[in-house]
Amino acid sequence: EDNRLDLLFANLAKSTSSGDAKKIEHIIWRIWSENKNASAERVLALGVKSMNSGALNAALQAFDEVVKMAPNFAEGWNKRATVHYLMGNFDSSVADIRKTLTLEPRHFGALSGMGLIYDAIGNQAAAVRVWEKALEINPHMVGIRHRIEKFRADSKDNPI
Repeated sequence: EDNRLDLLFANLAKSTSSGDAKKIEHIIWRIWSENKNASAERVLALGVKSMNSGALNAALQAFDEVVKMAPNFAEGWNKRATVHYLMGNFDSSVADIRKTLTLEPRHFGALSGMGLIYDAIGNQAAAVRVWEKALEINPHMVGIRHRIEKFRADSKDNPI
């Protein structure tokens, strides 16, 4: 638990400026990517580069190594969950998201990812519930807010 995060989350929740919110989000993500184990931090960065360039197998290998080296590093689990999602390994992604949320219950990125999985498997009601939790933590996730509104508009006859 990084004591810098409490104030950042409080400021994120009450921020009225999307510009300020983006800056706070960026700082939170930066803190989440920090680890006392410099090797784990380095391998995480390599995994992110691989993931961003589409080298998903290399990214998965890197994130596997990160979670072995630093099992209490929430962002290692979250990044591996993301790669599993991108590879269509939803069960593995959900397991890693659960571990992420155990380590950092305010991880709005992991909650967002869980919503994407529920959406992908056709469970819009569960997606909306998880996304609403993410919005309680970070009310500035515009994409999620739009998806919830779209689901609700599309399901007027069958409420979510």
